[in-house]
Amino acid sequence: MSFNILREMEPFTQRLFNEIIGFQERDHPAWDESQAFEKRIANLPLHYLIFSNADRNPETHGPTVAHYYPLQKEMQTITDYAKQVADKPVVLDVHARNGFIGSLLAREGLDVIGLRDGKEKPNQIENFYDKTCYRMENRCLSDIDFPVDVLFSSWMPSTVDITEDVVRLNPKLVVYVFTKHINEYSGERQTGTSQSFGEKLPASYKIVDEWEVTRIENLLNEIWPDLSPNIEEKRFVRIYANTGFHDIKINDNRPPAKGYDWEKELLMAETAHEAKKTMKERGFPING
Repeated sequence: MSFNILREMEPFTQRLFNEIIGFQERDHPAWDESQAFEKRIANLPLHYLIFSNADRNPETHGPTVAHYYPLQKEMQTITDYAKQVADKPVVLDVHARNGFIGSLLAREGLDVIGLRDGKEKPNQIENFYDKTCYRMENRCLSDIDFPVDVLFSSWMPSTVDITEDVVRLNPKLVVYVFTKHINEYSGERQTGTSQSFGEKLPASYKIVDEWEVTRIENLLNEIWPDLSPNIEEKRFVRIYANTGFHDIKINDNRPPAKGYDWEKELLMAETAHEAKKTMKERGFPING
């Protein structure tokens, strides 16, 4: 790994804290629903894709923006698969919440329909979706009676298992984003159940791709001690294809993803972590 970007750490840190403070004080366009989605996600701090804003009431609202930070290369990979099962695939974002994650998927060239379930706590930023390519509907998955090509299940609520609805709709592709993390207070999985998309999923579905993203412990705090610590969290993505699509593959000639603005902060933090690890291994005395 090259550590060259760390030469820019001082000005980078200044910008980082300015953006975090601006978001905290609601000066960032993300809070303004009248702004275009592209402007709302520009310079969105990584901090607020790990933590919520300080003024959020957890009794009434879910995360300020989203449960996790998505990577653009993931959205492009999912899109590659989706476009191989239909010319104009109908994509259903079944846990839409504010539409943030689903809109990032839609912006890669898909028409996505988001389902917002009124039983779930709304995000602190309740509407955060791209109206040019994402359609939000306030209805439940059990109400859907039209053909679905791709079912996108991102961060299924704890204790929920939508496998039976998947069987009923029989989509060509199922994308499942989840974590196996157990809530230390409730003792339940943070997403879904251990049976979600398990043995109840018909044998006609095969995993055609899967990967994991690890949010390392104290991702920001170890580099910038004034920022909050976090636990390690592993996020998993599985793509299931139905009969007739088991041989689909991603486009190996696709140009590299540019990455979202928060990925710049992620790269800087992960590079700094790796640099500290390397220095420790070589016996250099460092703080932390």
